[in-house]
Amino acid sequence: MFGAGGGTSSYREVEETDMIILWGSNARETHPIFFHHVLKAIHNGARLFVVDPRRTVSAQWADGWLGLDVGTDIALANSVAREIIHAGLHNREFIERATTGFAEYAASVEDWTLERGEAETGVPAAMIRELALTYARADRAILCWTLGITEHHNAADNVFALINLSLLCGHVGRYGSGLNPLRGQNNVQGGGDMGAIPNKLPGFQDIERDAEARERFRQAWGVEIEPKYGWHLTQMFAAMERGDLTAAYVIGENPAQSEADAKHTHELLEGLDCLVVQDIFMTRTAQMADVVLPATASWCEAEGTVTNSERRVQRVRKALEPPEGARDDIEIICDIARRMGHDWNYASVEEVWDELRSLSPIHAGMSYARLDELGGIPWPCTSEDDPGAQFLHARLWENPISGPPAPFFVVEHELPVDRLTDEFPIRLTTGRRLDSYNTGVQSGGYTSPLRRSESLDLSPEDCEQLGVEEGERVQISSRRGTVVAPVRVDPTLRPGLAFMTLHFPDDVQTNVLTIDATDPKSGTAEFKASAIRVEKLPLPQTDAAPGRVALPAR
Repeated sequence: MFGAGGGTSSYREVEETDMIILWGSNARETHPIFFHHVLKAIHNGARLFVVDPRRTVSAQWADGWLGLDVGTDIALANSVAREIIHAGLHNREFIERATTGFAEYAASVEDWTLERGEAETGVPAAMIRELALTYARADRAILCWTLGITEHHNAADNVFALINLSLLCGHVGRYGSGLNPLRGQNNVQGGGDMGAIPNKLPGFQDIERDAEARERFRQAWGVEIEPKYGWHLTQMFAAMERGDLTAAYVIGENPAQSEADAKHTHELLEGLDCLVVQDIFMTRTAQMADVVLPATASWCEAEGTVTNSERRVQRVRKALEPPEGARDDIEIICDIARRMGHDWNYASVEEVWDELRSLSPIHAGMSYARLDELGGIPWPCTSEDDPGAQFLHARLWENPISGPPAPFFVVEHELPVDRLTDEFPIRLTTGRRLDSYNTGVQSGGYTSPLRRSESLDLSPEDCEQLGVEEGERVQISSRRGTVVAPVRVDPTLRPGLAFMTLHFPDDVQTNVLTIDATDPKSGTAEFKASAIRVEKLPLPQTDAAPGRVALPAR
């Protein structure tokens, strides 16, 4: 965001802001710790608006719920923007001093009247107007989003549309006003910070554009850093299909069950010459592997650091000895490097961290001693006397600003790739539940009084039209495959919208249904917008295991 890949605001600011927007985020279930800060804000008088196709448990806490049609986020954002501009509530002084491209942006949203916004999104014009005026008039406002807007074929443009709104009102770079992408998994932020993205070195230093950074890494590592971006995950699978990628080393991921269009994913993994999996569980992907490297649970069996969604780096300390045969990730990686002729001889994990601090300016002041003393430090922290930045982009309020101005982005509304038709008339969106996690590899190992098996959640109206009842097993088909699952009647869903999770792939492989249409800028698949049909099963039902999908075995 404006050159820094992290949320702009601290958790304390969330508690003390005047308005919070959860856009495509059911934080009550998917980020429950963060939602505690939201609840404190509500109790302190903040207003909460939720933008989500479903009336989630998060939306049930809100002053306003905008139940938009799946895939119409840009249409809604552009309508909100036009209303703010026409009401004269945009922050002219901030826009003139700190941004570029406003005139082009204002022209691009001019046709997005409240009436057009309602027609395209399904959100009442009055509610669009209320959100727009409340956000623009708020002294402080924080806009949060998650996978609800990023798991689309135009994911980056969805995010740009929200950034536009913050720039329009000057809700960034000040205490209590900002933009927070809530990370989908533990330490996703830390992974990106450490360079686990194909276009950045650690500390978000651009591989192609930052020659000075490449030189620092060359001197430290003794190898030339090629100024060329690598492949993100979607590009890797495309390279597998072309035959350009023939070996994969998978660390802590389960793509055989987590990727969209699961049958095709399985075929590509099967076609590799060599598949190595390093994990703490024998996942479906690990079962396909030529080599499995048992790792330790990083949260309790290893030393290191973790970074949360407010950019706070914290120490992780070893509390338990790992099972026999399991080894620390760093130990495994260093051993592989050694066998390949490179002696990565680190005396401790702290030594690895100190090397990182010497190469990443935003982490330079974060010694282990300071992390211990302060209970964690948010980046950027550039020196030993720097407390870290509570919020980002204060420079945009300097006069004149330091650094480059923040650009507005012209973004165009596009419907989901998987179009609704008479053959596939229902929109399936996927997500998580409070009691479970991703493909269930971690959460499936223990019981929960909240847990229930996978289901196809449908509105009461759709159940009546289809002639199906609660608990009845139905056949669900998309253009890619078919699964069987029981129906659950969900009154929070609108007609034409269905919901499933990815938590129980051994019983119901939901990702057989999802489409692998991807955003070219981020590489994210459109998990949130598949077209399906639902059919009653003939009686008697077959003896096949319900909900299972035939996949090839290695």
